[in-house]
Amino acid sequence: MSEKKTETTVHGMMAEFTTVDSLLDACNRVREAGYTKTDAFTPFPVHGIDKALGIKPTILPWIALAAGLTGTAIALVMQIWMNSIDYPYIISGKPYISLPAFMPVAFELTILLASFGTFFGMWALNGLPKFSNPVFTDPRFDRATDDRFFLYIDAKDERYNSAGVRKLFDATGSQYINEVVEDDSPKKVPRFIYMVWGLSVAASVIPLLIVLKMRVTTSSQPRFHIFYDMDFSPSRDAQQTTSLFADSRAMRPDVPGTVARGQFDENLDMQFGIDMQKLLASDSERAERLVAFYTQGAEQPPAAEAPSVMETTPWLTENPVTVDAELMERGQQQFNIYCAVCHGADGKGNGLVNRRAQQIMADTWVPPASMHQDTLFSDKYPDGKLFSTISNGIRKMPGYASQIKLRDRWAIVAYVRALQKSQNGSMDLVPPNMKAEIEKKKATVDAALKAAAEKAAAEKAEAEKAAASTPEALAAKAAEEKAAAEKMAAEKAAAEKKAADEKAAAEKMAAEKAAAEKKAAEEKAAAEKAAAEKMAAEKAAAEKKAAEEKAAAEKAEAEKMAAEKAAAEKKAAEEKMAAEKAAEEKAAAEKAAAEKKAAEEKAAAEKAEAEKKAAEEKPADEKPESTEEPADGEKPAEEDAPAESGDDEAPESADGN
Repeated sequence: MSEKKTETTVHGMMAEFTTVDSLLDACNRVREAGYTKTDAFTPFPVHGIDKALGIKPTILPWIALAAGLTGTAIALVMQIWMNSIDYPYIISGKPYISLPAFMPVAFELTILLASFGTFFGMWALNGLPKFSNPVFTDPRFDRATDDRFFLYIDAKDERYNSAGVRKLFDATGSQYINEVVEDDSPKKVPRFIYMVWGLSVAASVIPLLIVLKMRVTTSSQPRFHIFYDMDFSPSRDAQQTTSLFADSRAMRPDVPGTVARGQFDENLDMQFGIDMQKLLASDSERAERLVAFYTQGAEQPPAAEAPSVMETTPWLTENPVTVDAELMERGQQQFNIYCAVCHGADGKGNGLVNRRAQQIMADTWVPPASMHQDTLFSDKYPDGKLFSTISNGIRKMPGYASQIKLRDRWAIVAYVRALQKSQNGSMDLVPPNMKAEIEKKKATVDAALKAAAEKAAAEKAEAEKAAASTPEALAAKAAEEKAAAEKMAAEKAAAEKKAADEKAAAEKMAAEKAAAEKKAAEEKAAAEKAAAEKMAAEKAAAEKKAAEEKAAAEKAEAEKMAAEKAAAEKKAAEEKMAAEKAAEEKAAAEKAAAEKKAAEEKAAAEKAEAEKKAAEEKPADEKPESTEEPADGEKPAEEDAPAESGDDEAPESADGN
């Protein structure tokens, strides 16, 4: 048997070291010996090993720089060509070549090409991709990632000599030196790898084909919903019904006791502007409704009719919030934001919105009230009532409870009271230490106003007297009297015409009223008739529906009974068939057993008959073999008998002759 030998390729030599210092010392010796194609393998970065091995700096940064500059140039040239030469694009009169506008694209291409250059340059410099390395053939090299250090000299080095390298490594104190040889495992790729690769490529085309098919074809089936509850979530809009809750309301009430985030006002008096103790004593039902509304508990009972709820309510007469300068400033700020647009900054009802509504003569506009009316003073309009008006609104004015915080509404109440006092104050409100000064200033102002009025009256009288003494004045006076007479006549005629018009309008209104009453009566009759017809139709539909439901129930009951009867009959038939089959099988088994027994008995009889016949035909000189063992010292009968002639009893040979 011949042995096939192959030549082993040597790639280099490697030495193992146990410490970093021994590795660095060996690196220095190898570098000083003139070796350049070397490498070191360590489980962690070792500072100074590049210098010890004499490794030159990599050119990878220059590759990245060149690729980045190339990306910048490509981006600038591309944008200059597209925006300035091939298709000049005018944007707000800006220049065609605008470097600041080109920078984002230039930056992106610079980063992109620099990344590509760094990545693929690193591959090229390291000879990648490389699926195997000869150093992996050394079984001890696995510890290079754990606790050992290795130094490798490539056989391609000009100064490489196996004996010299081994001697050099011995001098460094390495305890393990080994040649790095070519991996002798087969290089041929197994066929199943190609098969798996081909199948993977073929399978990757399937999703693309499915996408292409869906883009060019239509389907009568809806798309598949992976998360059905997310595609069709049971969401509802406001004021809609739902079957998820017992009350069929999609909008859920707040949990009892829930309050708005950021405030918690347990004082019901402050919340509604009402003295709840007095309200409880005078109108307990309304007090209960307010408490239920505040806590949002059970359904609120309907309010009982009252002649004048606003007048009988025990409103708070004083502001529950401490009034100070800070609160007053806050009230002024909120008043100017929400109230001044209609009521005016001074509260006299001359805000911008009111002036605009009067200018365009809006028919539906209700002028806002002046804060300085006697009916709005605190003695007739308590602070609690004013707070309720701000919160809930009145006439055309909406409620601001949802926009203005509770404390800010009370601040507005305090500021309104301050506005009222500023325009309608009395000396009783002035502090005693300032009354004398105020009275002195008031007397000075009154005297100045009186003197100015007297002077104006005197000047007017002198002017009228001087004008009345001239002929032109007399003629003018006569003309004025004539004009006054004509005006009176015209006013009289206008009044008569107005009375006639009012009479005609009254008659017209009476006719329209009669027609409206007639129309209302007809509509009422028609509505009653329609309601009666509707009720009759609904009753007939209900009766019809009840009859149909009854018939359906009877039909379902009959079908159910028929099905139960058929099932019972089917079950009985199956049981009967099973019993018959079991009986047949039992009979067949008994028959087979009887036949078997008869056959056995017949065989036994035939055997007994054959034995009897054989016993009768047996010669008399043949004795039956004895089944007893011979006694001690006795020989068998065959041994006692003399041997007969060998010619007659010779044994048969192997071939039967």
